[in-house]
Amino acid sequence: MRTYIGRQQAISAEDFAELALGTPVELWLGVEGETDEERAAREDAARDILADNPNLPDDLVRIAAQVIEENPDLFDVVPLVRPARRRTARKGAAA
Repeated sequence: MRTYIGRQQAISAEDFAELALGTPVELWLGVEGETDEERAAREDAARDILADNPNLPDDLVRIAAQVIEENPDLFDVVPLVRPARRRTARKGAAA
C-alpha cells in the first residue's frame, strides 16, 4: 500500500515528518558536527517558522499520532536500549 501526503509519497517515518512539517527534519533536530554558527542559524530559522505558525507544534503532534496509528509498521525498529541482564550469584559468593 502506498501512502501520500498531498502529491508526495511518504515511504519512511522521516518522509512523514518532513511532509507534515513542510521542512526538513534536520532543521528541528540538527545534524551531527554542525558548527555553533550553523546551529544558531538553524535555530533562528526554526524560531521564525514557529512565530509564523504558532499552531505547528500541536498540529505536528496530531499528525504524528495519526500516522503512527495508521502505519504502525513504519515504526518497527530495534530498541535502542537492551533489557538489563539479570545478574546471578557466582559460586562461592555471598548472596
